[in-house]
Amino acid sequence: MKLLAFDASTEFLSIALQTNEQLETLDILAGQTASQLILPQIQGLLDKAQLNLSDLDGIAFGAGPGSFTGVRIACGVAQGLAFGANLPVVGVNVLLALAEASGAERVIVASDARMGEVYHAAYIRKGDGWIETHAAGVYKPQDVPAVEGDDWVGVGTAWKVYDESLREQYQQQVVNTFPEMTPKAEAIMRIAMPIFARGEVVSASEAKPIYIRNRVALTSKEREQGLRL
Repeated sequence: MKLLAFDASTEFLSIALQTNEQLETLDILAGQTASQLILPQIQGLLDKAQLNLSDLDGIAFGAGPGSFTGVRIACGVAQGLAFGANLPVVGVNVLLALAEASGAERVIVASDARMGEVYHAAYIRKGDGWIETHAAGVYKPQDVPAVEGDDWVGVGTAWKVYDESLREQYQQQVVNTFPEMTPKAEAIMRIAMPIFARGEVVSASEAKPIYIRNRVALTSKEREQGLRL
């Protein structure tokens, strides 16, 4: 199976190309330049593999939650490329991709959602897949849902930004944290491959971002409090 995957939901741009022979990956600290970099970098990976877009079997993208602009960039590029080459699409929750990338069995994902909030989800590995024990949501750090049991691993940037609040909530249940971890296209690829194999895909026009927050701007009071987007 030949698949292209990418994510722009954080300040990092991550791209992966799976051919029948190998996996090529590219991770760039893109900041605000993801929209300018993503298409040339995708083309560069295709050229390196001596493939045309139409040679692929599908496109997977990080559907969110994450940066409003970055998620829209990834979704828009997936739609445009898939429409032009008549390819199926799979959108992958980036919180699940973080769990997949961690290599752990029980994962509490908490990413900095800005505005004093975190994107949160919890997963337990079962075989080659995952059980979602807490669906993706957005919370104040002190209000994240409780989990059952011990030996959890914390993954995502909120474990640095709001470490004290999160550790207070989970006490001794979390045995390790990886706050530096960001969503990677390689993990998105691994999640997407069995979905493509099962035929659970959508057309380009049906590809949608995952939004779990309705607002994208701070109020005047929040700005005065020093919160940030």
